[in-house]
Amino acid sequence: MSTAAPDTKRRALGKGLDSLLPRVQAVAAPDPQGEGGKPREIPVEMIDRNPFQTRMHVDEEQLAELAASITANGVVQPILVRPQPNGRFQLIAGERRWRASELAGKKTIPAILRQVSDEQAMEITIVENLQRADLNPMEQARAFERLSREFHMTQEQMAQRTGKDRASVANFLRLLKLPTGVQTRVETGVLSFGHARTLLALEHAEEIEKAAQRIVALSLSVRQTESYVQGLINPESKAKKEPKPAATVDPNVRAAQEQLQRALGMKVTIEDKNGRGKVIIEYARLEDFDTLVEQLTAK
Repeated sequence: MSTAAPDTKRRALGKGLDSLLPRVQAVAAPDPQGEGGKPREIPVEMIDRNPFQTRMHVDEEQLAELAASITANGVVQPILVRPQPNGRFQLIAGERRWRASELAGKKTIPAILRQVSDEQAMEITIVENLQRADLNPMEQARAFERLSREFHMTQEQMAQRTGKDRASVANFLRLLKLPTGVQTRVETGVLSFGHARTLLALEHAEEIEKAAQRIVALSLSVRQTESYVQGLINPESKAKKEPKPAATVDPNVRAAQEQLQRALGMKVTIEDKNGRGKVIIEYARLEDFDTLVEQLTAK
């Protein structure tokens, strides 16, 4: 009897953290308090925030939803912590679960203890965050940059640790070349990863900033942005045609559209006519589509 070959690309997702933990365990000393892989209940108030956290933004609404789930079902997956000399514990991975447990009024939380150095804790935190689906493109870019700068990893090594392909790592790192104002728009979801990557074809910061302002003002799609940018690069081409402004959008519809963009990290367009219409979500690659499906079907 034959079985289907596993999807090697999907199997790679999640292997990065596992590749780190065995190495950490190999140097860990025996711990009479339960270190070694078996979860134990630790007081929530005895845990300190991870100083190496890469995530800058946490959706408060999603945090409240997770807190409600924890109230009903408890914490399904233990967090990862390391013991401190003062008797407290420092978080390594699982900040949202920890914060949601606090919000839910939980006194304790299941945790796995690890004896790791600052460098190992930082590396585990960054890789664990990069494997999650809800980091925005700029947070991912800065996390990859940190792995490169502080751990001297090559793009190939970063790709292997996080389950992403090397080209994706390179594209995220390139986002750091964008002007600060444009990075902020990408971080808040006003511009998508596809918009940002297209803007990188322009050479000068002032030109990129001006183009970004126009893209937002006209609510251009990624495809329209590509044509617009090509027109800037090749003024003689037909792509130079000025894009037409989008139809006037109701303020309530625009607010909902921006809220969805921030939540999904992708370009979202809502076409509404007298209470009927459709929601269009744009993704630039298969990984973005997979992420979208996971976000929309998550329970």
